[in-house]
Amino acid sequence: MKKRKLSFLLAGAMVVTALAGCGGAKGDTATAGDTKGETSKAVSEATEDGKTTLKWSVWDINLTTYYQPLIDAFEEKHPDVTVEMVDLGSTDYQTVLATELTGNGSDFDVVTIKDVPGYMTLVNKGVLEPLDNYIQSSKIDLSLYKGLADQITVDEKLYELPFRNDFWVLFYNKDIFDQAGVAYPTNDMTFDEYDALARSVTVETPGEEVYGAHYHTWRSAVQLFGVLDGEHTILDGTYEFLKPYYEMVLKEQEDGVCQDYATLKTSSLHYSGAFAQGNIAMMNMGTWFISTLMDKIRTGEYTDCTNWGIAKYPHAEGVEPGSTLATITALGIPVNAPNKDLAWEFINFVSGQEGANILASTGTIPAVMNQTVANLVSGTDGYPKDDKTSVEALNTSNLYLEMPVNVKSSEIEIVLNEDHDAIMTGSVSVDDGIAQMNEKISAILAQ
Repeated sequence: MKKRKLSFLLAGAMVVTALAGCGGAKGDTATAGDTKGETSKAVSEATEDGKTTLKWSVWDINLTTYYQPLIDAFEEKHPDVTVEMVDLGSTDYQTVLATELTGNGSDFDVVTIKDVPGYMTLVNKGVLEPLDNYIQSSKIDLSLYKGLADQITVDEKLYELPFRNDFWVLFYNKDIFDQAGVAYPTNDMTFDEYDALARSVTVETPGEEVYGAHYHTWRSAVQLFGVLDGEHTILDGTYEFLKPYYEMVLKEQEDGVCQDYATLKTSSLHYSGAFAQGNIAMMNMGTWFISTLMDKIRTGEYTDCTNWGIAKYPHAEGVEPGSTLATITALGIPVNAPNKDLAWEFINFVSGQEGANILASTGTIPAVMNQTVANLVSGTDGYPKDDKTSVEALNTSNLYLEMPVNVKSSEIEIVLNEDHDAIMTGSVSVDDGIAQMNEKISAILAQ
């Protein structure tokens, strides 16, 4: 199955354009929707105390730098509105959200949608409001999302609007490489070169361990290596292409190059906490970590990873450097939302140009990307812009959705997670785990 590339100049390309000093493209000041002069119906329906409370489901409030700036800016424009965040936790966010929305007591006005499987679960359950009428009435220019809207349209309807667009990179701790006398990661490393580099900085001395690599417990931290060639997707139904990557990571785990998966799973160690310890040389993770990392360093909470950089994802032989995976974060309106009109205004604000500027100012990659936004990202205080590798790492070549939209994506996600867990804990061999994926997912796709 051929994977459809994201047909847009996403964050990486735009950021590099900004850093190269290219002139702004025509239409840079366009917004995702012009609601000037419109009166919020929900505001006019405010309660007797003069305030309407808009409930927004989120995760990781304490680790996310952009929530409050977005709320502050929206409340400034809507003085009769209070936006209340409800943290559902990050580990089982989509499961908890689906449970909340299918129950009787949910009163969320806006919900954050974390991934495609979660999106499809909510769509299939019929708990999300179609946004098409709102988009039409507000004259939203969906082309600003550079093809994303097309890829998340289900049966010709759009149930979410993206506000963030992240892609995977390689974070690294420069101090570890300096201490080992080893050159930093580059933006053009094959997986063999990456593996050798991780091994060259690993220290196994008890109490002084340094891990050359770190893989979070998400299946994507390993499985997505296999889809960078553009020839495979995580919906293929046959998964032999994942074998070399599982073998590489399991061998690193066996040799002490990375931390033990089962231990990480049991301890629930967050990837940010792992990197903050200062004994991890390289960690593959999404660009969403950039803003958190800069903020925690700025406030003095992180002291052992202050000298950091990013590099492009490693790649297989013959794959173009800069090929990586994209993931979107979006907002939707529940069918039972108490304040739908105001919820739409909030979504339009966050997902449009104003929200994009706020996101970029925190070092977060927004879904709407243009010259102005790119300048904000590259100029963020704390970003290693004097490091040419870290600047160039934002220049992506091929971007693929981690999980393409498919009516069966949530069922497939469950199988992939279960078999990933079984392989990484040694419950089954790589071959047996892949055979299980092939059997179960082929059956799902055939239904």
